Amino acid sequence: MEIRFEKRPVLKEKPDQKNLGFGKYMTDYMFVMDWKKGEGWHDARIVPHEPIAIDPACVVLHYAQETFEGMKAYRTESGKIQLFRPEMNARRMNRSNDRLCMPEIPEEDFVQAVKALVKVEEDWVPSEKDTSLYIRPFMFATEASLGVHMASAYKFIVICCPVGAYYPTGLDPVKILVEDELVRAVKGGTGFTKCGGNYAGSILGQIKAEKMGYTQVLWLDGETRTYVEEVGTMNIMFKIAGEIYTAPVDEGTVLAGITRDSMIQLLRKWGYKVNETHLSVHDLMKAGHDGTLEEVFGTGTAAVISPVGELRYKDDEVIINDFKTGELTQKLYDTLTGIQWGRIEDEFGWTTGIEE
Repeated sequence: MEIRFEKRPVLKEKPDQKNLGFGKYMTDYMFVMDWKKGEGWHDARIVPHEPIAIDPACVVLHYAQETFEGMKAYRTESGKIQLFRPEMNARRMNRSNDRLCMPEIPEEDFVQAVKALVKVEEDWVPSEKDTSLYIRPFMFATEASLGVHMASAYKFIVICCPVGAYYPTGLDPVKILVEDELVRAVKGGTGFTKCGGNYAGSILGQIKAEKMGYTQVLWLDGETRTYVEEVGTMNIMFKIAGEIYTAPVDEGTVLAGITRDSMIQLLRKWGYKVNETHLSVHDLMKAGHDGTLEEVFGTGTAAVISPVGELRYKDDEVIINDFKTGELTQKLYDTLTGIQWGRIEDEFGWTTGIEE
């Protein structure tokens, strides 16, 4: 794939690496590529990060044909910049696109686009501990036409921003509310995709949780509101009596998280039994009360791992591990981030340099 480059006349001032926050400072450039019916993908380019002009009748504004991904670039102690399992993001985006009747992007083109943009923006990849360059590939329908159908034109864009910790509290445990009225996904729907509509539909639950003093929402299945599925922006895992439990991803209601998959591989390598199965909220709360619920943690690209210190379901509350980060949670965080930042040998072949 040929990628043309349009140089920005004046580069932006870099932010303070010690106060990056999350998603606040966009880099100088973005990757853009267009798709048109009968022509396919064309005009791959890296251009200055700037507003996008779209027609008011643009399909995405009315019928939400949009998908996105989330990934990071990491600077190692030696200065090398590397990505973490980028091909997995490419495959997942294509699964999302297929469900929303959007054109797929060849996996090698997706990875090339990300590498090319990060290479141009390498000075934006921070070097402070636990910082990284967050990468947001996204795609949306650009046809200007009112009518529910597969659009005839799409745009694929990749933008970046340097980030610190997703949660200001870092690896401190969070409080989670189990949502028992609203639902996030149902079988046959779009729960397994990364599309904006899934997240828009979850905001009401998030607001409800925050009003009650909780950081996140734990969603139950949409059919019976009995089985725990995932947190608002993360998959979730439970350590009960020495075994790991997490919701299955093969039924289409839970996002197939790349961090989730990496955690499962690490856990099985360490000898833990990982049960990808339905776990009822009643059994979960019972385990919390009888002491067999040893650790709970969310997993995702943005936060990596987020320990849970409290769960509330209806009027019932349980405290996990005395509201402290668990030993296994810490080990998983240290190991995965060690691989991502190049501090630990990558035995799995998960990392790839932007020059490779």
